[in-house]
Amino acid sequence: MVIEIDARGLGCPKPVINTKKELDKIENGIVSVTVDNSIAKENILKLSKSLNCEVNVVKEEVGFIVIEIKKGENTVVEVKKENELEDSCIFISSDKMGLGNDELGEVLMKGYIYTLTEANPYPKHIVFVNSGVKLTAQNKATIENLKILETSGVEILSCGTCLDYYGLKDTLEVGSITNMYNIVDIMKNTSQTISIQ
Repeated sequence: MVIEIDARGLGCPKPVINTKKELDKIENGIVSVTVDNSIAKENILKLSKSLNCEVNVVKEEVGFIVIEIKKGENTVVEVKKENELEDSCIFISSDKMGLGNDELGEVLMKGYIYTLTEANPYPKHIVFVNSGVKLTAQNKATIENLKILETSGVEILSCGTCLDYYGLKDTLEVGSITNMYNIVDIMKNTSQTISIQ
């Protein structure tokens, strides 16, 4: 059985995520992935090796790379457990990821929120403060993915003071409004807090 994936034109991390999804579906077989850049190629090679799959680049031209991944008896692929939550909190304090170019930061944050929907286990809480609250009230792409997480049991919380500051309290589209006392309580009582800036 050969499953073919055309991941050309897809931004990071979608080529990897789409490949992982197809590998998860089969016990034995071949997944053939076509990508259009070396970064996607390297990411898929790393994924395949991390899953103990046999992987080969079977064709490589400018803008056209075909990678063949063979999954067999020795492959270890993590089974995705729906609705499994980890005792952790993700703390997001900006609508952009990293320092430097703002446009790039917005792309990275959008990609991060999307990738959270594809990575299990989900965290119990995601807390948004400062300009991070724009991701729950203004950014349609992130709101859509945050709703997926919320449906799976993740608590999505936005700082009320921050929503007020940006004039967004009446436009919150996902999750609920919280306060600093509750934020501190969550961060103190979860096993791990991951800060994204």
